[in-house]
Parts: sequence; structure tokens; C-alpha cells
Amino acid sequence: MQIRNEKFIMKKLVVALAGIFVIALNSLVFYAASAANAASTSKSVSVVSAAKAAKWNPTVKLTYGKSSIVMEPTGIPNHARDEYYAVPISQDVVVPDSTTAKIVKDPTKAQSYKFTIPTTPQYTSAVTATSLGSIGVMISGAVIYNPFEGDNKTVAMANNFTITNSQGITASFVDKCAGHPIPDSGAYHYHGLSTCVTAKVDKIGKPSHLIGFALDGFPIYGDRDINGKQITAKNLDQCNGTKSATPEFPKGIYHYVLLGTSDVRSSIACFHGKVDASQIQAMPPMGGGQMPMPDTAAAAKKLGITEDALKAAFGTTMPPDIAAAAKKLGITEVVLLDALGIQAKP
Repeated sequence: MQIRNEKFIMKKLVVALAGIFVIALNSLVFYAASAANAASTSKSVSVVSAAKAAKWNPTVKLTYGKSSIVMEPTGIPNHARDEYYAVPISQDVVVPDSTTAKIVKDPTKAQSYKFTIPTTPQYTSAVTATSLGSIGVMISGAVIYNPFEGDNKTVAMANNFTITNSQGITASFVDKCAGHPIPDSGAYHYHGLSTCVTAKVDKIGKPSHLIGFALDGFPIYGDRDINGKQITAKNLDQCNGTKSATPEFPKGIYHYVLLGTSDVRSSIACFHGKVDASQIQAMPPMGGGQMPMPDTAAAAKKLGITEDALKAAFGTTMPPDIAAAAKKLGITEVVLLDALGIQAKP
């Protein structure tokens, strides 16, 4: 009887040990897969071939170096824009609505953009929030901003409205291409997925093709995966990114996806790649009566420093902290404001 009990106990022990072994094995497989996925996401992939093959607006100047690509778009897209736009009635209005807007003829004009992105973008586990202003270059020749307006909390696509003036002219805040211009500077930009851009490279129900690059170097796509299936927010990380195959990168690459929504996921909210803060250009004032953006190139020359050094001092905080920037540069606020052509407050 004792022998039988011992055999029974041994049998239970073997089963238990086998179960523990299976659990451990499954855990190892899980962690190995997770590690492989992380390594796959962070693996560097060159974007040069895709950039060269992209259907760029001919006005975009591209210069390819050993480790970087210099992009110089004019800011004027190669698609139709509205003849009129609804803009803030004064400099005091940061985010307009139908009661605080006026109608102006399309003020879009060429910009002096110059962005440098890496040829092999580096994925980082930590993310960098996208600030107001240019966060990427689209193949249309215009730039893309994050989802927000000047207060950094109102989603532009959700805040769209249309007004009609006494002359019977009707205008919208954001046009059908998901973009609008800044009144004084004439800087046209997108806040979301522009079907005016995708229409030039995609077919209905088919995979999305490359439509731009974020400033960290990773490509930007529309909302269809490699099989033409609709992508939703649940398929993406907090930055609106994912690592998967695309027509231009059949082996997969981390890339951003514009969902075509009217919420906070409408544009890229953060960078998951290493980004040079000096490449991020501040958002010009949206208010209809505000002064144009300062000439940072001229200001840097006046201060005897490089434009990149000046932009780095400003960082990505919006609005820029003049006091903090001056301290970083080792000068007074008055000197910095003078270089920027801004009169210091008495």
C-alpha cells in the first residue's frame, strides 16, 4: 500500500513538474518574442530609396547626404486650396470660432523651410511630444502640424467651422484638404490626413503609400495597411505609429499613420524616433492681426551664432520662453528681443 502511495505521489510530482516546465517554456517563448519584436522595431532601416522614389511635388528640393536628407519645401501644396479662409478677427483671438473669425482671400505664400532628417531614423523607447509648428514634410510640398491649434489643446480638425460674410462669401477654417494657412505668414499646413495628397498616390481600398516624413526621419502614411485594410487607433501606439510592412518597406519599418479622424489622433502627437530639436520650427502666430514671425536667420547672424543654435535655445516649448532662451545663449532678454526685431515691453 505504501509503495502504491509513493508511486501515486511520484506521478503527481512528475505531472506538476511537467506543468511548471511548460509554463516556463511558454514564458521564455513570450519574452523571446517580445524581445524580438522590440529589436525589430528599433532596427535601423534606410529611408533613402523610398524618399527618392516618392511622388514629390517638383518644387521640393531634396539633397541626399551620407547620413542625412535635406528637405526644402516651399510650403505651397500641389493641390487646390480654398479661395477664401476663415481666420481670427484679431491678434487677441488664439483659437477662433464662428463668432470671432473673419474671411480673407487665401493668404498662402512660399516659405523658406529647410529640414534635415536622418537617412536611417533611430527608434527610441522614450517619446518626444510634438510641439506647435512644423513636425513633418509632406510630398505635396506643404508641412504638417500636430493636432492642436495655438492653445495647444484645441484639436484643429474638431474645431472646423464655416462662416458667410455680408458679401455672401463663404469660407471654412480648415479646408477639404485638412489644411489652412496662417494669415500673416501665409504658412499653409495640415492638421490631419489630406485626401488631396493621398489621391495622388493611393487607390480606393488599396494599401496606403508614403505621403511624407516626420522630422525624426520616419515615414508617414494614410490609414490603410499593406493589405488595404482600414487602420484604427487601437492598431497604433500613442504617437500614431506602428511597425509593419508597407509598399515601400516590404520588410517593415516603424511609421506614422494619419487616421482621417477629427480628434486628437488626427495627427502625430509625439515622435518615437530620435529628433533634433533644432529642426522643429515654431508655429507662426495664428491671430489675423499679429506681426509676422521673426527672421531667425537674420537674428542669429546679428547675434553671431548659427540659426540652429538659436532654434535649439528656443527648444520646443510653445510659446517660446524668451527668458530661458536668452539665459541659454548667455545674453539678456533685451539683446535677444532686439535681434529678433521685437520691441521689449517697458
